[in-house]
Amino acid sequence: MKYLLFRLLLTVLCVTTPFAWASPALADNPTRGAMIPAAPKLGAKAWILIDAATGTVITSHNSDKRLPPASLTKMMTAFVTTREIKAGRIKADAMVTVSENAWRTGGSRMFLDPGSSVSVHDLLSGVIIDSGNDASVALAEHVAGSEGVFVRMMNTTANALGMSNTHFMNSTGLPEREHYSSARDMATLARAIISEGAYSYGLYAKKHFTWNGIRQANRNLLLWRDASFDGLKTGHTDAAGYCLVASSHRSGRRLISVILGASSTHKRTAETEKLMGYGFRFYDTQTYKRAGKILMWSALWKGKERSIAVGLLDDMTLTLPKNKNRELETRMEIDGPLEAPIAIGAVVGRLELYDAGQKLGSQPLIALENGEPGNWWKRWWDTMHLFFTKTIRDWFDETEIA
Repeated sequence: MKYLLFRLLLTVLCVTTPFAWASPALADNPTRGAMIPAAPKLGAKAWILIDAATGTVITSHNSDKRLPPASLTKMMTAFVTTREIKAGRIKADAMVTVSENAWRTGGSRMFLDPGSSVSVHDLLSGVIIDSGNDASVALAEHVAGSEGVFVRMMNTTANALGMSNTHFMNSTGLPEREHYSSARDMATLARAIISEGAYSYGLYAKKHFTWNGIRQANRNLLLWRDASFDGLKTGHTDAAGYCLVASSHRSGRRLISVILGASSTHKRTAETEKLMGYGFRFYDTQTYKRAGKILMWSALWKGKERSIAVGLLDDMTLTLPKNKNRELETRMEIDGPLEAPIAIGAVVGRLELYDAGQKLGSQPLIALENGEPGNWWKRWWDTMHLFFTKTIRDWFDETEIA
């Protein structure tokens, strides 16, 4: 009897009620992803492979372990410099006077002459292609006045990118006790360089650079082996071993790999090829839901209209094991009854994708339009509806428990 009374009252209240504020699943009978072989085990201290578009980690080993990055450090040196150019604080064609301090820096060199004038662009080429320590210090001094201040800029940038296992002591990568990074952090930096560094990223694919009559080859051997590779940076010291951050673009997809602590130049190259081959062969990246598309109409209470369009701010793009037979289950849930006013872009719920009960990803649902308030009568009527509906439900729940 209580249940019939509850249903009757609820039916009366809902005669003029907007659409329900939750959406049922859009797909049934999801299937699990196809079986794929285990990722290769590599001859290195640490490694990681990620999809550049989604940031999804495909495989990794010791990816958060703090290790010396050697000349991979110069990726940050170039990145900070490029950001300063984009911000208009320095110019690419500005001439830099090479200090004796920069000229005396040991290790790999661009072969700058002390007191000579070199453009910022040429110094960037010397850093990225030649891995010149002299060029790195010259850039640091030009950008920040001293290498010490520049290093603080590097660490600030690393923190902003979420590189929690990174700390720089210099702009070159020369060994120092508190100078370290991780495979995951280097992949994060590489992804930022690719997405933001349109100005300088082309330099990473160049095979040679000549300065002072000396022609040097890029140490990334993959640039000669496979045209899909267009970066990024090698590094080597006795403490770090042989390191390589690589990026490959094939059939509209881009993957980023990091190898730290390999035993030789050949080994870091071969292991990178294994990682990339595995990622492209067995994984795929697809967009399952598009941003800005109406995914549902949700009830709008106290509004001028009775419903509001809901969708995504960003594309729902996932990197998953390849499986032509995958069926996805989409679940959308609105955060309670939506009440006007609601601004366009406001988060109103979540969309989740599942495969055989396993959640693959989720994103906030947003209002795709403004939900303007209705007139006083509409606001009062919906307020009464919401109040009495909640009261009846609470009463029914309490009597059922009793």
